[in-house]
Amino acid sequence: MAKRVQLLLNQDVRKLGQKGEIVEVAPGYARNYLIPHQLGVRTTPGILKMVEYRRQKELERLQAIKEEAEARKTALETIGRFTIEKQVGEGEAIFGTVTDREVGAAIEAATGKDVDRRSITVPDISKTGFYKVQVKLHPDVTAEVEIQVVPQ
Repeated sequence: MAKRVQLLLNQDVRKLGQKGEIVEVAPGYARNYLIPHQLGVRTTPGILKMVEYRRQKELERLQAIKEEAEARKTALETIGRFTIEKQVGEGEAIFGTVTDREVGAAIEAATGKDVDRRSITVPDISKTGFYKVQVKLHPDVTAEVEIQVVPQ
């Protein structure tokens, strides 16, 4: 069996890898297809250093994003409670329901920071009272805030 060749991919290649990844392929595949179509280049020590440097910078960037999400979580949980006014009928029942847009607007009004409404998980709310809402700020960071539904 022939020796495998290491290449750095210049573009995404289906079933092989993403741009910037180092992959090992058969020499014929590299020589006849990937290199002529400029989908990859042979690795050298300089390219390997460059890839490691980029990987390190990307990890630092992702860590900074996660730390910022942790800070936002702390800020949301420090505020603690957000109030949403709804029209109320008999027996403290509200008309309609509390939506993620309303929760997002209440959070934005209190903190001045925009929260993606798709990241907000609101339980079914049919009466006035206190409810726990989860706000996903990062894949690893979820803040739990309390909302109070009051009559308008």
